[in-house]
Amino acid sequence: MAADGDSFTHLDASGSARMVDVSAKPVTRREARASCRIHLAESTLDRLAALPKGDAIAVARLAGIQAAKRTADWIPLAHPLPLDRVDLDFEREAGALRVRSAVVATARTGAEMEALVACSAAALAIYDMVKAVDRAAVITDLRMDAKSGGRSGDWSRQP
Repeated sequence: MAADGDSFTHLDASGSARMVDVSAKPVTRREARASCRIHLAESTLDRLAALPKGDAIAVARLAGIQAAKRTADWIPLAHPLPLDRVDLDFEREAGALRVRSAVVATARTGAEMEALVACSAAALAIYDMVKAVDRAAVITDLRMDAKSGGRSGDWSRQP
């Protein structure tokens, strides 16, 4: 996979880890969308779908929102961001549940990590709820799907 930038922004010239100085950047609206899958047995997906009005999904959605708000606690060099919106959607696929997040922040740096953390936490919450009945559950394909705003402009994953 080719890289878009020409350097790792969280490393200084000597290769030491650093928090990026964003103080000179303008505050702009930034949006990031991410996704992942949690592969489950069809019987587990059926059981989840049969639960009262999405209780398991509601828990996973709240886990994702809460985690997005705490991303700087998960990722050591991430800046704490004031989030304007965090949305999580869940879609059944063949043998999997697709988790999608959309995060909006008006800030000096993007919300990519918040979108990824939201998906991760939501999938982990689902895993936690199904592990007793589906020990083979696997979380895969965590990825950025799109971002907008900021100096580097808009980007979206090509199919």
